[in-house]
Amino acid sequence: MKQTVRRIEANGREIILVGTAHISKESIEEAATVIRTEHPDRVCIELDEGRLQSLNNEKGWQELDIVKVLKEGKGFLLLANLVLASFQKKMGQDIGIKPGDEMKEAIRVSAEEGIPTSMVDRPIHVTLRRAWAKNGLWGKSKLLALLVSSALSNEEMKSEDIENLKDQSAMDGMMEELAKYLPKIKEVLIDERDRYLASHIWQAEGTKLVAILGAGHLPGTEAYIRELAAGTQNPDTTDISTVPPKTIGGKIAGWTFPAILLLLFAAGFFTGGAVTSIDMLIRWLLWNGTLAAIGTAVALGHPLAIVTAFVGAPIATINPFIGVGLFSGLVQALLRKPQVRDMEHLAQHVTTIRGFYRNRISHVLLVFFLSSLGGAIGNFIAVPALIGSLL
Repeated sequence: MKQTVRRIEANGREIILVGTAHISKESIEEAATVIRTEHPDRVCIELDEGRLQSLNNEKGWQELDIVKVLKEGKGFLLLANLVLASFQKKMGQDIGIKPGDEMKEAIRVSAEEGIPTSMVDRPIHVTLRRAWAKNGLWGKSKLLALLVSSALSNEEMKSEDIENLKDQSAMDGMMEELAKYLPKIKEVLIDERDRYLASHIWQAEGTKLVAILGAGHLPGTEAYIRELAAGTQNPDTTDISTVPPKTIGGKIAGWTFPAILLLLFAAGFFTGGAVTSIDMLIRWLLWNGTLAAIGTAVALGHPLAIVTAFVGAPIATINPFIGVGLFSGLVQALLRKPQVRDMEHLAQHVTTIRGFYRNRISHVLLVFFLSSLGGAIGNFIAVPALIGSLL
């Protein structure tokens, strides 16, 4: 049974949580109705200031500087953000609703009723960077594969399918699947944000509050608020409000692979002389560079971007602070410079495979990602091969 509204009465306050499906006509109507009916002191919205600005400024993509994004090491984050946004956009197109319309309606009705609003979600860039930081290459690849397959799916979504997303049993099943497939992602995207939302709703001014949030956050947020009311939970969210710095172990791990390669080359020198060591070096260069170049070619990168991937992959492996995708992506961006129309139609183009290749911004990101993936696969293949040559 769908339970989209939860009431919490504690410490002389009333907090009404309204669970929505982000692309649901029914949710838009329900959010407006609850606000008008309850007329709370304040309405809390599951948005941060950045996403609110994006909702109100649909042409924000036109200000995107892809070269700057790559240089700042945010290529993976932008790609994940793009495919997630395109997935929601595509689902919304099937039923004629734009993602976030229920949040915009809640803000509009609140203003109309003279009710102040608070954005109570964690900044999206912090959430994505925390999710990224908590996963290794395999976890990142699984996440992007999941997002891309969802974004490019041809399965049509009907309005009843969207409304079923608010059903608790269906939501529980989805959360269990996500926890099994990507436990770190579920921890950051769901569990941490449940706590963040609950704390910021609890700290909002007013004795009667209405909070509009996604149905997936309804049970967790309610549980945290009840714990806050009972005094068993600390409202401070400082520990989940920033990107955790790399630990000493993480920094050491970054140099582990280059160290292993050097040890293998040294072992080759001592067991077979300079010829064996050089032969091992060449084989590694070929595996690493070739697969990075193949990844770039699969992305239909510019010929010079393919060459750059081949040459840059070994350099990126030796220096863990940079990635081959930075080299190949920058070359692609410089030789196939994004144009205004690419920025204007980016959100629309990334809903199809053809559009991903057609749009020069998303094309740069494909080159960036597939060259990085190819180089990483090359390294994992090369190491067992090098060890085998010593036996």
